[in-house]
Amino acid sequence: PAPEKEPAPTPKEEPAPAPAAEEPPAPEHPPATEQPPAPADEPAPVPTAEATPAPEEGPPAPPAEPQAPAPEPKPEKPKAEPPSAPLSLTVEEVSENSVTLTWKAPEQTGRSVLDGYVVEICKDGSTDWTAVNEEPFLSTRYTIQDLGSGDKIHVRVKAVSASGASVPATLEQPVLIREILQLPRIRMPRHLRQTYVRHVGDALNIMIPFQGKPQPEVIWTKGGQPLDTSRINIRNTQKDTIFYIRKAQRSDSGKYELAVRINGAEDKATLDIRVIEPPGPPQNLKLVDVWGFNVALEWSPPVDNGNSEIKGYVVQKSDKKSGKWFTALERCTRTSCTISDLIIGNTYSFRVFAENACGLSEKAAIASGVANIKKTKTSYQPEKIPQRDMMEPPKFTQPLTDRTTTRGYSTHLFCSVRGFPQPKIIWMKNQMEIREDPKYIAMIEQGVCSLEIRKPSPFDGGIYTCKAVNPLGEASVDCRLDVKGKI
Repeated sequence: PAPEKEPAPTPKEEPAPAPAAEEPPAPEHPPATEQPPAPADEPAPVPTAEATPAPEEGPPAPPAEPQAPAPEPKPEKPKAEPPSAPLSLTVEEVSENSVTLTWKAPEQTGRSVLDGYVVEICKDGSTDWTAVNEEPFLSTRYTIQDLGSGDKIHVRVKAVSASGASVPATLEQPVLIREILQLPRIRMPRHLRQTYVRHVGDALNIMIPFQGKPQPEVIWTKGGQPLDTSRINIRNTQKDTIFYIRKAQRSDSGKYELAVRINGAEDKATLDIRVIEPPGPPQNLKLVDVWGFNVALEWSPPVDNGNSEIKGYVVQKSDKKSGKWFTALERCTRTSCTISDLIIGNTYSFRVFAENACGLSEKAAIASGVANIKKTKTSYQPEKIPQRDMMEPPKFTQPLTDRTTTRGYSTHLFCSVRGFPQPKIIWMKNQMEIREDPKYIAMIEQGVCSLEIRKPSPFDGGIYTCKAVNPLGEASVDCRLDVKGKI
């Protein structure tokens, strides 16, 4: 009980000098059940001669406390936590007789203020580390001078404070003392910074410039592995590297890594190559339904897309009389469609091509069945609702809307019409009928009328009119199209 009473008066005697410094010893005494460990912590700053009597006697605590106010032991109290190691130690520059290092301050400096850093070197093959600076300095950049050209040295940096020195930050590889007149840098051409697309069978001849003195080391890899030299030829000069494949295959697609190195300093770049070919034909083309002048088709995407996204499908029809194929839909983005305006009495076959960035599939999917467009039986009509009730003059359910487009970008005009018999659709520009002009593609599907204007110029602007005519009458809608030049 006697030692427990003594720590209580100590905070009373020392409120002014340094309450923070004297509070740590107070909590150390109560938890200690044995007397030897308690004084063992306090004599650390005291000479060793006093360390031996301390464990034998319990009362020496008071004599140790009067020495605490002395100015010298106080800064050594938080000695238990030295600073952590400096961060991101790298080589900034190398010359024939010097090397410049940079690093970042440590995350933790302990309780003491950081005094600075000490840089140490050791020749490759030796274990003898020597300090290059006599006194610690606070800068995070340092140049080691008077080194021998051609030497290989290991370098490390320590952070130093009153609490001690940190664990050193060490460069992973030794530095070869040889002048880097120009740091390595890859100058990747702009067209190679995105995916480089080529067709199967094309030659790939890619030149990538770089800079660096002395002559850099050039390393090509694919997926971290060396290149297949039986297919890929690499030729390096002082200023560029040439990547060459005589005939590209789809297996040549992928990301290739290029590294240019000089004595530990390096620059990296990635070359992304995609080799494509035409897709396979669509699958399972079926003639789903035939009604009136219309046919419904369905199919599945091709098994092989040619290593490129399918942009759409080209649907063609052929009547039995002529045997010639005509394009009914040029760019169908779905895997189904309806072909309208077929001629009564004709028998039609259908085929579908797939299209990707490389072009159309070499083969087409051909529907197994044919569509016979038959005449409606006259004897069957009286059983239906009287024709008079079914007849309806043309009426637009959705008008045309004014549009503004950019020069050179194809645009579409849309409107919807109903009427029976099915109205004939006439498109006009500035009251002049648009006839067979390759610039315009007019279509009607399920009552939706569309007019595609291919790559319009400012002269294609004006008032466009869609007129629907059947025996009961006619109707029309119009809109204005403005074509602006490119910004």
